[in-house]
Amino acid sequence: MAEKEMMQRNIEEFSRLQDYMIEDGKDAKAYKIMLKRYLDLKAILQASGINLTDIDRIKE
Repeated sequence: MAEKEMMQRNIEEFSRLQDYMIEDGKDAKAYKIMLKRYLDLKAILQASGINLTDIDRIKE
């Protein structure tokens, strides 16, 4: 898989995951699991030079 495709998938997953986190709220059982994946994706995207300012709606 090309690097560009991988970044696109990560950005899409990051966005979709944030939607789930916002919809379910912090009291949801799965929130801790989603938060871990959110932080993993955030680190991957930042290390890849992606500016998260406009796409990070959770900001944890």
